Amino acid sequence: MPIEINDARPSSLAHLVGQKAVVAQVATAIDAAFEDGGRFDHGLLVGGPGLGKSQLASVIACEMATEFHEVLGQSITSIGDLNALLLEAKDKDIIHIDEAHQLDRRSQTALYLALDKQCLFAGKRLVQPIPIANFTLLLSTTDEFCLLQPLRDRMKLTLRFEFYSDEELALLLRHRCRALGWDVAPEVLPLIAVRSRGTPRLGLRLLQACRRVGRSQGDHAITVPHFERACILEQIDGLGLGPVERKYLSILAEGSTRLNVIASILGLPTRTVSDVTEQYTVADRQSQRKAEARFVRTHYTRSPSCCGDLGFQGTP
Repeated sequence: MPIEINDARPSSLAHLVGQKAVVAQVATAIDAAFEDGGRFDHGLLVGGPGLGKSQLASVIACEMATEFHEVLGQSITSIGDLNALLLEAKDKDIIHIDEAHQLDRRSQTALYLALDKQCLFAGKRLVQPIPIANFTLLLSTTDEFCLLQPLRDRMKLTLRFEFYSDEELALLLRHRCRALGWDVAPEVLPLIAVRSRGTPRLGLRLLQACRRVGRSQGDHAITVPHFERACILEQIDGLGLGPVERKYLSILAEGSTRLNVIASILGLPTRTVSDVTEQYTVADRQSQRKAEARFVRTHYTRSPSCCGDLGFQGTP
């Protein structure tokens, strides 16, 4: 029996849960590519961390029945690294650059020139063009505006990932448990979904923690007590917030504070605070505002401790 949460991953669009608009775009592009006998269009995958961008890129490669080349943007440290990646691909292959905003400007410029000219340019004095295959380039990023405008313009598809609903997350977790052969009490999955902050990666991580607790006690089925124990061990509260997020809320409860001050108190870069810590709260503000305000008043106004009540008195 598989024991790792990523031992069973979707390989088809039909197996994906959520992101209906994105899936519809991809399905249309795949059908068009097959009708034309061509490759999949270049695409830009935009969204917060943990929403399934890399997973979708691998699914596209499976659907197109082609080879998949994946690399992190920060691992491309020179034009030589980029050229090696592009030269390795064959016609219709999928090249996926994750964290593409980490590419430096020189690499981004070389990349869009390669897409335009369908070749690489080597040498300093006598430039020799080197033909490259007609591959598909997929760029995943949490911040599309860190990419050069000409590079963004070369992407024919822009796939924007949204946060998942609790219902979608519960269904995704149920599918993963079924694929892994894990026995889980039906009431556990909605509880995990509520505390996943709209992000599959967080939900799957918590599900793995629940199973780890169960197996440590010699149990095969995941139950509510296992879930509650996992939340305590992971320091996750009733809203799915961890120690950093709770400390962030306690700072806000004391009054308005500038971003750089908050980042200094938390010991995090300002970009991490704005792009990661704040992102879910801002994106889901309408549905979360009252709950978060009530949670702040109850738990943090008087006691800013990061390890306070984890909120298991009832289901939110």
